[in-house]
Amino acid sequence: MRVLDDDAERTKSVVLPEGGSPRRVLVFWEGFARTFELPAGSATIGRGPDCRVRIEHPSVSRQHAVLHIGSSVAIEDLGSSNGTRVGGRRLPRASIETLAPGTLVEVGLATLVVHGGARLEGDDNALVPLASDSQEPTLARLERLVKMVASSRISVILHGETGVGKEVCAGMLHRQSPRANGPFIKINCAALPDALLEGELFGHERGAFTGATQQKQGLVEAAHGGTILLDEVAELPLVTQAKLLRVLESREVMRIGAVTPRPIDVRFVCATHADLEARSRAGTFRSDLFFRLNGITITIPPLRDRRTQIASLARDFVAAACRDNGHPVVSVSPEAMRRLERHDWPGNVRELKNVCERAVLLAGGGTITPEHLAGIDGDTEPAGRAALLPVAADASGALKTELSTIEHRRILEALQKSGGNQSKAAALLGMSRRTLLHRLDEYGVPRPRKGPR
Repeated sequence: MRVLDDDAERTKSVVLPEGGSPRRVLVFWEGFARTFELPAGSATIGRGPDCRVRIEHPSVSRQHAVLHIGSSVAIEDLGSSNGTRVGGRRLPRASIETLAPGTLVEVGLATLVVHGGARLEGDDNALVPLASDSQEPTLARLERLVKMVASSRISVILHGETGVGKEVCAGMLHRQSPRANGPFIKINCAALPDALLEGELFGHERGAFTGATQQKQGLVEAAHGGTILLDEVAELPLVTQAKLLRVLESREVMRIGAVTPRPIDVRFVCATHADLEARSRAGTFRSDLFFRLNGITITIPPLRDRRTQIASLARDFVAAACRDNGHPVVSVSPEAMRRLERHDWPGNVRELKNVCERAVLLAGGGTITPEHLAGIDGDTEPAGRAALLPVAADASGALKTELSTIEHRRILEALQKSGGNQSKAAALLGMSRRTLLHRLDEYGVPRPRKGPR
């Protein structure tokens, strides 16, 4: 990617304007990325030579849109041919919308993001060619944006509901980036106890504390040359946030008990379902860390807004479940597929995966039909209830045991991922909290207690 920015200052800390008001705009278009300073007042976006933010791409109108810049930044479409999208949603002509820092804006087939003071670090890879269809579906737009952002080195926040596929999207960012041959380290910030989190992230030297019998490399250091995913980043304690901010600013990590920092080259990708900007205003998430991490925010739409993807995902999950259990690949009946496509999927992709895995076991090697999908599309029982339904009369006891073993394992995994939070674990499993508590008692699993925060 060619980066058109004369400012070579890469490492100096940026002092943000009062209230975090954005003062720069980063623009990606086919083969280019550019940083523009934003003046007070307004800045026209377009292909014309008199535009303050000039984007030389045929999908952009000569006078495409205008940024209104004051204590906040807002955008207005000027009647462009291919439209302006904010967070994937088309902006009506002449309407004005305020932009939160890190929000992705699509201007024709170019993408821009406004935020406070960060620089775009370039690389030698060109952006992939963009599709010419301005009416491309939501999923295609998402994949195109991921490809563009992957080529750069800026930090990314992936925002979306629980189970929507943020970890999958982070993996795509890594595999399509120049760091693809480096490590991809995933950290669930909500799953690690506060007392262990700092040591896991930054490592420690031998003798740094009682029990530190040997030195340990932290996960941030282990990700050198690659990408690190901070999942559930909103759950980081404030003390750890301060130390992470120092790592981002200095590009060095200090192990616990060390006297010399170690340089790191890591791209940070964060995933959350929380509103980090609102949390930073409330004081529960550091605003300076938010602006450091928030190079670009990509919002992943929920599965109910990607219904055309449900059938292909369901077939993939069914095939994977059959392989994992040593079964021949089974088919999904048209009636069952229609039921899957009608369901709203509050647990998103993760819920669909769990439902498909249960259906494979309940079908016993035969075609998956609607009766194997209990709990979805208006049924009175929650999705988790499918595991309680009686197995067909000709099924062996081994199948029942297999089903119980898988469900037991899934419950333990969900409790670990949610840090023992029963409501979150139930949401991950696609079942009600009451059903989860019943399962814990049934399997003899002690009900977890949340520790002090």
